[in-house]
Amino acid sequence: MPEPRNRIGEILLNKGIITPEQERRAAEIQARSPDRKFGEILVHDIGVDHHVVFGELARLYAFREIDLTAEPVDEARVKFIKDILDGLPEEIRNAAVTRQALPFKPAEGQRDVLIVVTPDPTDREVANLAVRFGYRRPEIYYARHDAVEELIRKVAPPKNDLLDFIEKAGQVQEVAEHPEDRVDEDAIEAEIKQGTLGKLIEGCLIEAVRQGVSDVHIVPQEGNRTEFHFRVDGNLKLWYTHEGTKPEAVAAVVKDRTKNVDRFERESAQDGFIQREVDGHRIRFRVSIMPMVGSEFERKLESVVIRVLDDRNVVTDLRKLGLQSKAMEDFDKAITRPQGIVILTGPTGSGKTTTLNAALYSVIDPTVNVLTIEDPVEYIIRGARQLKISDRMTFDLALRSILRHDPDIVLVGEIRDLKTAETAIKMANTGHLTFASLHTNDAPSAVSRLYKMGVEPFLIASAVNIIVAQRLIRRLCNACKRPAKDIDQEVYLQAGMAEETLSSTVIYEPVGCPKCSGGYRGRAAIHEALLFTKEVRRIILSAGDTVNEEAIREQATRNGMLTLRASGLSRIQEGVSTMEEVLAATMADDE
Repeated sequence: MPEPRNRIGEILLNKGIITPEQERRAAEIQARSPDRKFGEILVHDIGVDHHVVFGELARLYAFREIDLTAEPVDEARVKFIKDILDGLPEEIRNAAVTRQALPFKPAEGQRDVLIVVTPDPTDREVANLAVRFGYRRPEIYYARHDAVEELIRKVAPPKNDLLDFIEKAGQVQEVAEHPEDRVDEDAIEAEIKQGTLGKLIEGCLIEAVRQGVSDVHIVPQEGNRTEFHFRVDGNLKLWYTHEGTKPEAVAAVVKDRTKNVDRFERESAQDGFIQREVDGHRIRFRVSIMPMVGSEFERKLESVVIRVLDDRNVVTDLRKLGLQSKAMEDFDKAITRPQGIVILTGPTGSGKTTTLNAALYSVIDPTVNVLTIEDPVEYIIRGARQLKISDRMTFDLALRSILRHDPDIVLVGEIRDLKTAETAIKMANTGHLTFASLHTNDAPSAVSRLYKMGVEPFLIASAVNIIVAQRLIRRLCNACKRPAKDIDQEVYLQAGMAEETLSSTVIYEPVGCPKCSGGYRGRAAIHEALLFTKEVRRIILSAGDTVNEEAIREQATRNGMLTLRASGLSRIQEGVSTMEEVLAATMADDE
């Protein structure tokens, strides 16, 4: 079925479903990727609600809609769907699940008519799959994306082939240890050839992607045990313990699958990457390997951390970051200036890369040359030229060369030292919009950090547009959170919440249900956005031996800036998170 991009954009625009800016950006993306559909781009790249877009497209193409939440999905219905899917060739079954096209039920009073549900009835492949379901006349109905996903979890849950395999195969027999201070390569090779370890690692990668894990930690333990931990919503949890196999063999199997690492190097840190296709999507995994010491000193053990880089999780719409209104207004003002530095600050894992990527996507267009220097490159940014760092193209060399590459917008990654800071300032002062990150507790202390590096106050004041400090806190699960019956009001008051605000706020607490982890699901950001106004620049220019951070903070607060703590308290008022989460993320505010 043809999809006239201009017509769809015009219709959605006229109905007020999308803005002119969203239509323009989607059209530009489709011009670069003509095989992609306009509706898909609006949802996945621009961040428009799936149901709003595809519900309208279904009506446009005269597809009927079915409300799956109002339909009985009992054991008989699940068995009906599973029987049809299980009777298909594996390739067709997998395609139906991937395309989210499910046989649902026979039409009322028409035994030869099958109702097929899908969140994208405009997908031509859905029609091709529907005719393979064994009914003479399939009819395609539109259903909400989240409802179809829930139905898929019931009728075709993701298989954990790994654990099934391990249970059937049993544990690998332990090989006698050699007390010498060397690695018995033959013993390790023998364990690898058992075959279980390959399944273990591949299954681990698949499960990490499916569970939305950010990092996998593979940790050797004594007694020939290896623990696999998943980091979900910022916290590590034990996923699986593998016993009866040398941890050296587990690490060797990871190395065999990782590019740019040496399996037989066990005494220095190594970094590499793995690429896999999981559920029809190409996923990259960044692998970090570090030697470590265990209680058995003769062993050469290694800790492995695997970062999951799923481009589907890249936020391309600034509004999805959840910046509060004043912070969003100031940030948007700072990144739309033709030059200057935009700095994101916070500890590792605070979401700086996510915010920087979203900011870049908001300013990228075909009229500007966007260059990034990242070490390593984590996510592919469409429309940007991402420079690859290597032994021959070092970070310092890239910094020196970048101005000769005619950039308009530059991402320099982390400001590590005076040289990096001076390069970023030089680019800002020569007409380039520059993005960078820094490791400090809050926004005012980032000014001090630059000053202590050796950057002159007048350069800081003239070059920086905005400094945004960021933290991530866990979100309460909307399915099970409940109003707290008894709270310690003194804790809220001491944290800075006004008494009248507290009295009018419903405080929620975590409960825990099958949809979440201990009452939390996902994470939300809190921000401290320090816009460089005339008053703030004046305070910086008057710096003597030190920068007066408190004066900067007070002036910024008068200008409307929320501190990290205040931003967190507003999340509590919104019912998004808890005081425990806010205090844990903003403890430095009390120091």
